[in-house]
Amino acid sequence: MSKVVIIGAGGVGQVVAFKCAQLPEVFTEITLASRTEAKCIDIAQKIKQTLNRDIATAQVDADNVPELVALLNEIKPELVINVALPYQDLTIMDACLEAGVHYMDTANYEPLDTAKFEYKWQWAYQEKFEKAGLTALLGSGFDPGATNMFTAYLAKHYFDEIHTLDIIDVNGGDHGYPFATNFNPEINIREVTAECRHWEDGQFVTTPAMSCKQTFTCPDEVGTYNIYRMYHEELESLTKHFPTLKRAQFWMSFGESYLKHLEVLGNVGMTGIEPIEFQGQQIVPIQFLKALLPDPSTLGPRTKGKTCIGCVVTGVKDGKEKTVYLYNVKDHQDCYGEVQSQAISYTTGVPAMIGAKMILQGNWKKPGVWNMEQLDPDAFMDDMNQYGLPWQVIENPGFDLV
Repeated sequence: MSKVVIIGAGGVGQVVAFKCAQLPEVFTEITLASRTEAKCIDIAQKIKQTLNRDIATAQVDADNVPELVALLNEIKPELVINVALPYQDLTIMDACLEAGVHYMDTANYEPLDTAKFEYKWQWAYQEKFEKAGLTALLGSGFDPGATNMFTAYLAKHYFDEIHTLDIIDVNGGDHGYPFATNFNPEINIREVTAECRHWEDGQFVTTPAMSCKQTFTCPDEVGTYNIYRMYHEELESLTKHFPTLKRAQFWMSFGESYLKHLEVLGNVGMTGIEPIEFQGQQIVPIQFLKALLPDPSTLGPRTKGKTCIGCVVTGVKDGKEKTVYLYNVKDHQDCYGEVQSQAISYTTGVPAMIGAKMILQGNWKKPGVWNMEQLDPDAFMDDMNQYGLPWQVIENPGFDLV
């Protein structure tokens, strides 16, 4: 019996619930919990209609450790799959420790009042989880997550030593809105507007946000897009766990309309994270903006096109330099047809399900706090192919990345 509790009922939570429900032999009992139980019930009804499987729902405040512990003690799951907000990672980890439950998430902890994506807060839990005999798996989404696995897989099977890493995340989808974000607007905008950091010659180098741009042509007729260098959390763990890396960068595609709207919103203060007083109330501008924007979980029916996310790695094999590109392409409408979500939620939710499966089946069940690349990638990569995110490898692809 493998009971799981999924915390979070947004777009990714829906995908995780669907994908877990597709594997009753692994996920024998599923409870979907959120601050707003109505969202959980809606997802449970979709799963019942589509898969004819019942999943339980619950109301829980993920900021409240005693409330979380009470829920976990009542259900007694083996694992919590955390797809709530990154601000809630530590309270959920605390609750898992108290209740004796394994933990995993898709994004690292971020303080509510500081736009900092760092692992130090969660790495500090290493000894606690080790002593408790519990596993905590960090960042089992796509990036971070699958991209960490891509890097580990290439390092294991294609190289003796890796020297450069470029993670390239292209969303070639079009939802028809002049401005909307494909995942939580608050997290998305904080990521994009943060200072860029990339790894070079043993240290992180800081540059202004969106100041480095180039064009990238995706394989499989996805198209050519402008990609921008930005900081992303997996760079912190990958450069730590692959010390031979001389340079590591993260790139993401953005359309001109998105960037222009973001610039204007930033200029008028709407992307600010500091509370302001308005008509006697304290409001956070970016949270107010989030309330005005389309809910990412509603974009599925109207998003057309494909995502293309992968890693370009250079290094040495048998004394010779080589370059390898490992990537996945996913069609937004295919995702909607399967789980009623667009590809951004899908590409995060499927690796979350696979990471949970790795823990429950014992592949990755070992006490402590782990980033993905510290664990063997092979079974995870096999499951990527089997459960909806097939990947391809191109050796010496001829890319010219700065």
